Order: sequence, then structure tokens, then C-alpha cells
Amino acid sequence: MASIKIVHVTTVPQSLFFLRGQVGYMKERGFDIHGISSPGEFLSRFAEQECVAVHPVDMPRRITPLRDLVAVAAIWKVLRTIRPQIVHAHTPKGGVLGMVAAWLARTPVRMYHMRGLPFTTASGWKRVLLIWSERISCGLADQVFCVSASIRQVALEAGLCRSEKIAVLARGSGNGVDAAQRFNGTQVASSVREETRRRYSIPADALVVGFIGRIVRSKGIVELAGAWTRLRDAFPQLHLLLVGPYEPQDPIPPEVDAGLRQDPRVHLIGEEWNTPPLYAAMDVLALPTYREGFPNVLLEAAGMMVPVVATRVPGCVDAVQDGVTGKLVPPYDSEQLAAAVKDYLGDPELRRRHGAAARDWVLREFRPQGIWQAIHEEYVRGLRGKGLLPEEHHASENRNSEASTPSRA
Repeated sequence: MASIKIVHVTTVPQSLFFLRGQVGYMKERGFDIHGISSPGEFLSRFAEQECVAVHPVDMPRRITPLRDLVAVAAIWKVLRTIRPQIVHAHTPKGGVLGMVAAWLARTPVRMYHMRGLPFTTASGWKRVLLIWSERISCGLADQVFCVSASIRQVALEAGLCRSEKIAVLARGSGNGVDAAQRFNGTQVASSVREETRRRYSIPADALVVGFIGRIVRSKGIVELAGAWTRLRDAFPQLHLLLVGPYEPQDPIPPEVDAGLRQDPRVHLIGEEWNTPPLYAAMDVLALPTYREGFPNVLLEAAGMMVPVVATRVPGCVDAVQDGVTGKLVPPYDSEQLAAAVKDYLGDPELRRRHGAAARDWVLREFRPQGIWQAIHEEYVRGLRGKGLLPEEHHASENRNSEASTPSRA
């Protein structure tokens, strides 16, 4: 079993951290894990933290045909050197580059993890190109995994993949959420909340609406800014905490950016990966996104007992039980977003009740081990299908498995 090699392909190295814990799980079961992604500090950090080999290949996130061909050739060269039995590619751009290169390298088992569908908010030639890139990824993959049932439905309706080839693992999500330890709102001391607020000049007695994600138009920042203007006067003690990097590919309008930056009660703190203290400082999390695959922040907030307001779009509908663990509102609607947030701001008991229900839900349905077990079973199934692993190994692993979550939904 030690000779079985798996190569994960992502466009940006930050995405490799969505495999936190999963890499160790697979290594314990005898797999040799490699990563291919764009070069940078995060790729080196992933290699150091997970003790795996990584291979830098420049992969622009934008559509750049000539540079993409160069990237495919570079990935193919790495694969021909490593000669893995499995290539597991993630995200739209990493998926098509990884699947094409793996097909050219004749990798026996090719798996594509559909973590989002950008074409749903694109138009014109870009939409057509994005749809066809997904069809190529799905066509060249032996198996396609979707992070949510709603994304699977969109993929089927768009004709991206045959229904028998595309599956949702366990209850969905990219990697589950560690609500038992890392995102455990029951174990956070009040001093953490107070210290985090003090660090960002937020009063201890303030109400805080938080956002964690990229500061881009498609995450609903324009609508969030619109909701903020409706809420800030109604709640003089309210503050807005925005966590995440700006990205030039999908910028917010300059006037929206200026309005946020100039408001003393808006706190733009940039990218921060140590998020549990930030959730602890929040009273409500808002995610007015236009599209998602399965938003991790909603599960993390749930583990931290923070109620959420998100949009009723694919991905979010799988991560929020409307009226139980949070609220869902229509996308592009700052008025309804403000109204839902206002309900929470004015009702501490509702915040407490929905936060507690959210934590119970993620502990029950989104344990990381359930996802890891399901992926491991798919690896074994794929290897057996190509005659690369004896059936006895599969039976042994099933007997020794500690997770009880169904492997497919």
C-alpha cells in the first residue's frame, strides 16, 4: 500500500489547506501524498505542516490560454516523474488543468472535486468557456465529487456530467468542520472575545456583524455595505468586522470601498487564518454571496455558536437550516439582508438559540472524519476498479473504519 501515490492539484496553494487533517488520515492508511499548486509561501507552509512533497507550478486563476497550456505541460511533467496512481484535482481551474495533464500522463485514477461553479454568475463568452471547462474536467475524470447536493443539481441541469458519475460525499462540504476542537464555541473564554475586540478597537459592549471571505463583488460586499447603511443608525453600538483579502479579478466599486474604509465603525483587517477568535468577537455572521460550492465559514460559525445570515443560493442552502441555525435571504437584496440581521441584533435569545442549534447540527452531520472516510472509500474503489488494489484490502478497511456517516448521498 505504501507505493500508492496521490497527487492533489489546486490553482492556489491556500486551497490545499482545505485538506487539513485529511492528508494525515490518508498517510496513516499508507498513501503517499503530493501537492501541485502555484508557488508561494502557502505552498511551502503546507508542505511543512503536512510533511508532504509539493511541486510548484504557476497556474493563473484567470482564463489565460497560452499560460494555461504551459501549466498543463508543467503538471504533466511532474506527473510523469511521480507516476501517481491517483490524481485528485480541485476547484474549476485546477480541475481542468489537473484532469487534462493526468489524462495525458495516463494516470490510472482521475478524480475531480467540484467545489463551486463560477459560470452561474458569468455571462457571454466567459460563461460558455467556463461551462466547457467543467465538461472537460468531468469528461476526463473517472469520478466527480460535489461538495453539496445543490451544486450537483446545478451540474446535472447544465449537462456537465452524467448522473451516475457525480456524487456528494457524506453530508457534503469540502472537508467537514472540526467543531469538537478548533471551532468549539463552548470552550472559548470570554477573555478571547474581549481581547479580539480590543485588538481591532471594537468596544467590549458593542454589537458586531462579521464577514469572513474575499472582499469582492461576488461575495455580496455591495449588498453588505447597503445593509450596513440601513443598520448603523438604528444600532449606534453596532460595528462591522470584515475579514479577508481584496482581489483585483472581481473588485468592489470604488465608492463602496471608500465608504467602508472611511467609516470608523467598519474594521477591515485583511486576511487572517486564525479565525476562531474572530468568530468569538462576532454576534452575527453575514455571507450575502452570489454563488458558493459549500461555504466553510458557515460551518465554522456554526461550530462557534454564531448565527448566520446567508443568501438562498446553491451551497448556502446546504449549510444553513433556514429559521433553525440561521436565516436565508434572496441574493442581491440589501434590504432583506438588513432585516434578517436586524432580527438577530434585537433578540439576544434568538441568537443564542440558533447558535446552539447550529453547533448541534454540525457536530451531528459534518464531522471531518465522515468526509475523510468517504474519500478513502472512493480511492479504494477507484484503485480496485483499475486492478491496482486487491479486494481484501477494501474489506479490511471497511471493518476497521471508525466513522458511521454514509459515504455517498
